[in-house]
Amino acid sequence: MTPATDETPKPPRWRRWAVEIGIFVAVFFAIQAWMARDVPAGPAPDFATVAADGRALSLAEWRSAHLGQAVGVYFWAEWCPICTAQQGTIEGVQADYPVLTVAMQSGGAAAVKSVLAERGLDWTTAIDADGRIAQTYGLRGVPAFVIVDPAGQIRSVSLGYTTGWGLRARLWWAGVDI
Repeated sequence: MTPATDETPKPPRWRRWAVEIGIFVAVFFAIQAWMARDVPAGPAPDFATVAADGRALSLAEWRSAHLGQAVGVYFWAEWCPICTAQQGTIEGVQADYPVLTVAMQSGGAAAVKSVLAERGLDWTTAIDADGRIAQTYGLRGVPAFVIVDPAGQIRSVSLGYTTGWGLRARLWWAGVDI
């Protein structure tokens, strides 16, 4: 007599991977949604502050120089290692789309100007020394990328590291007139 064996077939490897990838994607988007839960829907909150170069700067004024275009508002901090890793991505996106950067809790204009010079960055940067601008956007951390459509409505928010192609796709989509 031969011993009985358990011959239940295993699902194909690709099916297990597809399920695992699906779970990962679902968890990723659930975390993104949870992190962005306090971001206001509708019009992007305007703000007025000083820029790193010392001049007065407001979102409304800056957007008026980019009429008819979707724009990005990138929140970063000099002490944030992920923000440092994202610098090249932001530089690349800025070559194709207008991006206003906001230095959150990174000191005053002189300190931020020094950081930008040290890192070789030629960014238009609003100063958010106390985090109030980020707070009006419901942001609790950096990096964060807010996409504003040509009508001034918030269309997308990304928190944490984001790919350049993903930012470009969302900026392009925000600029499409439906």
